[in-house]
This record gives sequence, structure tokens and C-alpha cells, in this order.
Amino acid sequence: MGIRVIKTAIAALAALYTGHYLGLQPPLAAGLLAILGVEVTVMRGLRNALARFLASVLGLFFASFLFVLLGFHLWTISIFILVAFPILSRSRLMKEGIVTSAVIVFHVYAKEEVTAHLILNEIMLLVTGLGWALVVNLLYMPKEEHKLVELRHETEEKFGAIFMKMAQTLRQPTLVWNGEELLDAGKAIEEGIHRADVSRENLIWRGLRSDYSVKMHWSNYFEMRQRQLDSISLMLTQLAHVYESLPQGELAAELFEDLAGDLKSDVYEGKVEAQRKLLGERFRSMPLPATREEFEIRAAIWHLLHELEHYLSIAKRLKKQKNSLKAAAVAD
Repeated sequence: MGIRVIKTAIAALAALYTGHYLGLQPPLAAGLLAILGVEVTVMRGLRNALARFLASVLGLFFASFLFVLLGFHLWTISIFILVAFPILSRSRLMKEGIVTSAVIVFHVYAKEEVTAHLILNEIMLLVTGLGWALVVNLLYMPKEEHKLVELRHETEEKFGAIFMKMAQTLRQPTLVWNGEELLDAGKAIEEGIHRADVSRENLIWRGLRSDYSVKMHWSNYFEMRQRQLDSISLMLTQLAHVYESLPQGELAAELFEDLAGDLKSDVYEGKVEAQRKLLGERFRSMPLPATREEFEIRAAIWHLLHELEHYLSIAKRLKKQKNSLKAAAVAD
């Protein structure tokens, strides 16, 4: 927010000086249009400037037609608003231009005349204000890479803490856990998704920028973590049904401890997946439950491992697989 305020101040100041230099009337309008045009990403700035310019020019000509036809009356402005605003609002391209269009139209109404000189003046105000906003947007956008790395580390740290808590609960079902790590992980992922979108929108020439794949990596990464967090929530639902310590719970706890250690790898090695399959086979070879309570607890642990399989499948789809990397290295 601080960077955006500074950029807005620079754009407004440049537009005001330019408006005074070109003799535009009123030059303050150029500063106002510059303030409206500054955005948080390069792509949004480009879309914003285009939408506002097109909407304002179309609104200018339509309002001029109404003023010439009906005269300069307050109710003429009302007719303009009733007709133009719904059209602009329905257009995804021009919705952002409603305010700037109104600013230009009110200038024409204040002058109470429609001349070629006045229309050119209004168009130059648009070019000056929105142009400087676009220039400032293109000159500098804060980098998100460092913050994305921090959010990744935080997410993985919280995931690891969650899995360790799950392992402790399987061994000691009476353990009380407030779920704080789950909430923190959700906040970190949400912010990561937002910053990844901002980082991607700051790329103009996607096909020519070598780091576009890096930006997409962050989007894919936090998308993966969001899906996995949903899966973890389902696992915790099953874990809540484990109210006694069983040998099966001890074996499952070891699995979650191993999973906590594999979180930071960019490569899907499949070690935990293989261990889960072996554990499933081992469960099938064990004697049947002796009591209803044991049956319910073992069923909950079994469903827990089934949801763990879903968690791992998400990582398998979105992470690089070890075998694929080996094959690529051989091909090179």
C-alpha cells in the first residue's frame, strides 16, 4: 500500500505539471485521472487505462450528442447516467471507466458548449492523466519473490507441525490441540495465492519472459497446498474418532512423522506413498477387531490413511516426479 501511494503521488504530480504545460482546462482533472489510473499490477494498469479511456471517449461523444439535442440541463445528465452507466457496467472492459467518464462529461456540462476544441481538451486530459498512471505502473512494481519464499517456508512449517500433532494424537488420543497451525497455514496459503497472482500479472510479455514459468510455479505450488489443506481437514475429522491408543495408530503415527520430513522437497519421490501401501497390506493381515470400540477406531485410522492417499495424489500431480527428472537428465 505504501508503494502504491508513492506511485500515485508521482503520477498525479507529473499529470498536473503536464496539464499546466499543455494549457489543458482544468489541469487538476489530469491529476485526478492519474490518481484513478494507478493500479497494483502492470496488467491491471494496462487494462485499467484502456477501459477508462475507451469508456470516457464513448461517454464524451454520447453526452455531447445529448447536450446538443436536449440542451445543458441537469435532467440531461440524468438521462446520460440512466442510459450510459448500465451499458458500461455490463461491459467487463469498460466497467472501470464509469467514474472517469462522469468526470469528463461534467466538464462539458460546466462549459455549456460542445466544440471541437473542448472535445480535444477532454481527450488530452484523459491521455495525460491515464498516460502518466500507465507510465508509473510500467516503471516499477514491487517484487513478490522474497515474500513468496517466506510464505512457502511458513506453509511447510505449519504442515509439518500439523502432521507431528497428528502423530502425537495417534499415540496419545487424550492430547489437547487447539488447531492453531491449521489456521496459520490457511492464512499463509491464502496470501501466497494472492501474491502469486500479483506476481504473474506483473509480467507483460509472457511468451518472451523466461521467468514466466517461475511465476506459474508459485501459482501451482499454493494451489497444491490449498487442495492438500482441504485434505488435511478431512483427515482431522477422522482423527477425532481415534479415542484409544492402538498398534495400528502407532504405525500410522510413524508414517505421518516421515511425511512431515518430506514436505520441503520439490520432487515427488513416492517414499511415503510406498510406505502407506505396505501399511495398508499389514493392516489387512492383522487379526480382526475384538470389540466394537476397536472396530470403530481401526476404521477411523483406515479412513485416515485413505485420505492420506488422496493428499499424496495431489502432490504427485503437481510436483516434479523423481523418475521424470532422471529420464530428462539421461536425455540431456
